[in-house]
Amino acid sequence: MSKVIKIKRGLNIPLMGEAEKILQTPPMSDEYAIRPPVFHGVVPKMLVEEGATVKIGTPLFYDKHNEEVLFTSPVSGTYTQLVRGAKRRILEVRIKPDGKDEYIDFGTEPLTALSREQIIARLLKSGLWPGVRQRPYAVIANHEDKPRDIFISAFKTSPLAPDMDFIVNGREASFQAGVDVLGRLTDGDVHLSIQAGATTSKAYTEAKGVKIHAFSGPHPAGNVGIQIHHIKPINKGEVVWYLDVQDVIAIGILFEKGIYDAQKIVVLNGPEVLNPRYYRIVNGAQISTFADNNIRREKDVTPRFISGDVLTGEKIERDGFVGHYDDQVVVIPEGDNPELLGWLIPTPDKFSVSRTFFSFLMPWQKYRHNTNIRSGVRPFVITGLYEKVLPMDIMPMQLIKSIMINDIDMMEKLGIYEVAPEDFALCEYVCPSKIEMQTIMREGLDVMRKEFA
Repeated sequence: MSKVIKIKRGLNIPLMGEAEKILQTPPMSDEYAIRPPVFHGVVPKMLVEEGATVKIGTPLFYDKHNEEVLFTSPVSGTYTQLVRGAKRRILEVRIKPDGKDEYIDFGTEPLTALSREQIIARLLKSGLWPGVRQRPYAVIANHEDKPRDIFISAFKTSPLAPDMDFIVNGREASFQAGVDVLGRLTDGDVHLSIQAGATTSKAYTEAKGVKIHAFSGPHPAGNVGIQIHHIKPINKGEVVWYLDVQDVIAIGILFEKGIYDAQKIVVLNGPEVLNPRYYRIVNGAQISTFADNNIRREKDVTPRFISGDVLTGEKIERDGFVGHYDDQVVVIPEGDNPELLGWLIPTPDKFSVSRTFFSFLMPWQKYRHNTNIRSGVRPFVITGLYEKVLPMDIMPMQLIKSIMINDIDMMEKLGIYEVAPEDFALCEYVCPSKIEMQTIMREGLDVMRKEFA
């Protein structure tokens, strides 16, 4: 392992509601759902009709732009409903489970007997390919590309992020099997990032077939984009792939047992959760299955449910479904109650980056953050705040402005190929102008992808 890469710029947001290391298995949900909008850029085309009986691994729909990328059922049961939104956009594909857990068998040939093309074909057929994403553009990887390198982050630093050591516990062999598969997909290296002084699981520290890199520092040190930037930055024309730990485990199980195992561990936490803890669920489960009766109920306080972390996650309803890429459900106050004089009142129970409040005198304090942004959009002026929380050698304000005026040449020069919306989440959080930087960044990446498709 190389020397520790120290990240000095960033920000840890002190949020209440950290989870205990307790793992529970809730009852099966009444319904499960795959939500196509989660997979950016995918236009779903259905393969089954309502009322069809499906097994675990049965293809439900494919991507219009790439018919080989299949999305398969996480449970066995009956495909019951297609939920559409504006302009008949498909929002949810719902399945009612039958509790039988019938799997499609994808084969268990030894990995050494399979070519790279056969490995990719099995990942595509099983529905596990959407777990493989790429930079640039932060979208599902193009299986026809050969990536320069593959990256896996074995830790997260977002607010109340799950403990990845706890998540891999008991599944170490499957993780290593997944790493072995990934090693066959690139002529470059598989890079595994761990947290210096915190990562202890031997699944990571003694992983074989990878280059291990240790990182230290505040959020966003756990973002794979930050890690790629500090390990081996992306140049124009290069493609790298990246995966989450639980996607690597699922790939390992596919080649060990020949099945698509959609089980994963999620953490339910946040200031409105009574007993924050971990749950073993099937991907696409309803959050009400494990969140009901565990949410604080107070008069005049409306809870907001977020699938994902508080910086990059998606607001969902109480009976909504866990996102495909999410291993966290956070519940915080909505912040829809008016505050007398707002930020003008000096109080120690509010967190401030700019030391507006006295909270900076108590760095150990945790806070009950809500969604109130306490102002409207203001002029977009230079403050120097973004550079303090984005540990990359780019100019964030200039990049955002180049996207806003659709200057493609300037976007390239300012490093748009290296970044994703999640990398700008902290910039958005500290922004005094209240600019929606993640949305702007996604729009810029879409323009570049369309321009060079």
